[in-house]
Amino acid sequence: MNDDNKMIKFMGLVMGIMTIVTVLGLSFAYFTARIEESDSYSLKGKAKSGGYDIGFIENVEGITIENTYPMPNEMGLKLDPYTFTVTNNEPTSKISVDVIIEVADNSTLSDDLINVSIGEEIITLNPDLSVSPSETTFKSAYKIFTFSLNPNESKTFDLHTWMNENGTIENAQNKTWSSRVLVIPKEPELIGPDKTLEILNLVSNGVKNNFDDPATTDEGVFEMEDDYGTSYYYRGAVTNNYVKFAGFYWRIIRINGDESLRIMYDGTQAYANEIDDAGRFINTGTKFNTVSVDFRDAKHVGWMYGPTGTASSTSKEQAQTNIEDSTIKEVVDTWFKTNIEDAGYGNAVSDTLFCNDRSTPGKEATGWDSDTGLGYEKNTTAYGAYARMRVGFSDRTGTIPTFKCPQKNDAFTVNDTNKGNGALTYPVGLITVDEILAAGSGKYGTANTSFYLYRPGYNLWSLSPFYMIANGYANLFHLNINGYMSYYNVILDGGVAPVINLSAEYVKTLSGTGTMTDPYQIA
Repeated sequence: MNDDNKMIKFMGLVMGIMTIVTVLGLSFAYFTARIEESDSYSLKGKAKSGGYDIGFIENVEGITIENTYPMPNEMGLKLDPYTFTVTNNEPTSKISVDVIIEVADNSTLSDDLINVSIGEEIITLNPDLSVSPSETTFKSAYKIFTFSLNPNESKTFDLHTWMNENGTIENAQNKTWSSRVLVIPKEPELIGPDKTLEILNLVSNGVKNNFDDPATTDEGVFEMEDDYGTSYYYRGAVTNNYVKFAGFYWRIIRINGDESLRIMYDGTQAYANEIDDAGRFINTGTKFNTVSVDFRDAKHVGWMYGPTGTASSTSKEQAQTNIEDSTIKEVVDTWFKTNIEDAGYGNAVSDTLFCNDRSTPGKEATGWDSDTGLGYEKNTTAYGAYARMRVGFSDRTGTIPTFKCPQKNDAFTVNDTNKGNGALTYPVGLITVDEILAAGSGKYGTANTSFYLYRPGYNLWSLSPFYMIANGYANLFHLNINGYMSYYNVILDGGVAPVINLSAEYVKTLSGTGTMTDPYQIA
């Protein structure tokens, strides 16, 4: 074949291959017609926002092929792609999405001669992929791809279409294949703490801003940010937060932002609110730290502390070095090892942090003129929770609890050194005063004998430091026998109710309604 004939044949091939990818399908124009000028597809769901939005970023309209030519896959994959981007705008829900190609009624090229690819996967349109078209102007439809989007995630796809090698020039001559791409979200799947909220059949009342007044009725569930995300906490005289686990009854404090469930020990039987019984504690006569009358040091507000023994701390950093266990931590660890770990329940407990907040914000924040902010030896020091509870201010209004731990060194974990300090042997701790306030105690010095945490007859230790006073003892917050949030000297006897976190994996298997007679249980 001479050079002129070769050139003529090549030009004929070029003229024969005319694949035009235009914009036809699921587009801004398409949405305008169907969704009342919205630039996103909206699917109603069960999220607090009321919907799950999938929006296109690219202005894509559709695909038309005309006067094409059969070609091998490697050539089809080199054609200009139809590119589209899909975004899941819902912040808490994972969404599964189907990509569907609908073929227009006026298409004259047979569907089975069309190959489609997304990424490296090549699909020939065939009856096995067939689904029902959404409108009568389309004669056929095919589900070609399914993908998922995490909250606030976007994905971009290159979609190629071409005539496969089963066709001939005669099949394609003067024929057209027109289609549009539909991106259809399936029923969204809640993830994170919202999923746990759904499992427990709860609805959030949103963010609460006023914590000064005691919650004496069942106020339900509210939300607050913690170190992992959004946390949902029970407030008031609730009666639907009972859990039975490892042979014991517990009360749910909150759903953590990592999907785990923070629960507090409540005995070997289910107790109604306001019941006076020592059985609601693992011990009612435990000191936070055993300290001699001549040895007083700010280090003793620590769940763990330094230096060891009777050596005085010489700096805040040394006092907050996590070397030696507090007396109460030893009690809690021993109980956990015997009743949870050795009993075979340890795998159900997550390594979610416990905050022993030893931050020292200073007298401007605490409202206490004597506050040095030093945090070691016998120096007068008020701690972070003292400031949040407004103890040093005359009217004590404007209490602001937090579920975030101000210092990583005080965020006690076992193995997690990303969020926590990795200092624990076992994943067990105590409730914080911030959790007590959020649960409905009311501001410092206010009595509440109606909310679910109140246990008459016994003082309940918390994990939150109060203050160190010069020549006195270190003190921590507690909930006292009369329902007051108050402070307690580390050498006094108090009630111990361990707190653990059920892992998200096990929370997903919970059954029950959370009442005394039908507590949540791992299936």
